[in-house]
Amino acid sequence: MGTALALSIGLLAGAHTSTWGMFKDAPHEGFTYGKYVRSILLAAVVAIITHRVTNLDLTNWSHAVVFFGMVYVIERAITEFWKTFLRVEDQSKYFIPMQFHVKGAVVHDRKVQLLAGAGWLAAVLLIVYGITWAQRNVSLPTWLVIVAIGGIGGWISAFGGAWKDAPLEGFETFKFFRSPGIAAFFALLLACFTENWLYLALAAEGYTVASIETYKTFFHPNKPRGKWAGKPMPYEDMLKRRWKFVPIYVLVWVFIIAGFVLGYTGPHSGLLCR
Repeated sequence: MGTALALSIGLLAGAHTSTWGMFKDAPHEGFTYGKYVRSILLAAVVAIITHRVTNLDLTNWSHAVVFFGMVYVIERAITEFWKTFLRVEDQSKYFIPMQFHVKGAVVHDRKVQLLAGAGWLAAVLLIVYGITWAQRNVSLPTWLVIVAIGGIGGWISAFGGAWKDAPLEGFETFKFFRSPGIAAFFALLLACFTENWLYLALAAEGYTVASIETYKTFFHPNKPRGKWAGKPMPYEDMLKRRWKFVPIYVLVWVFIIAGFVLGYTGPHSGLLCR
């Protein structure tokens, strides 16, 4: 039962990321079902492994809500790591390179790419270890855990985004602080569902990514993303075809919202709402 629920949640998380990713990219680089299902399959695998590691009770709505956010951000982290440090492709089609770059100049030295990737991975694992160590050894006020620990994924996203985007499209103060602020907000909502600081940080960032990408993709559908700024749109037929996938996206959001509501109305415990 737990594995089946984990798989279902993973498929929903993957469908969510695949849909907004296709919606923004397909007019510029075309559409294939193979590429569309990539994140869906990856999220399913992540969900099964994450469930084995955490052993969360997914029949409890509050745990399922936390689990969804965790799977979401882990899938995104793996995908972005692959795009940035492992994948090699022609970057001329992008305004903002997707591969590791310094001030907009792609680093082509494979050893440097891999070394940078190893450094990034080591830093993330160190942060993960630091959060788990802190929960065992440090006493912090609940509000500080929510803001500092719960919002930490937003800070990682903010600094990473500034490194990648700011040299080419300029630094925006609001954009920089947006992710940490939204992550702290979701951490506050999720603090009733878990006492685990690491789960809280991961889930909050997962919902932060989902929310920000929803706003950027569907509230401004005709505005090309920064990476496509000034680039041609050879697959203009996808401007209409892509809307056929939106009902899937809306359905996943319905499940998310229902999960939060049922999580609050059902049995739950966490840093708050005990």
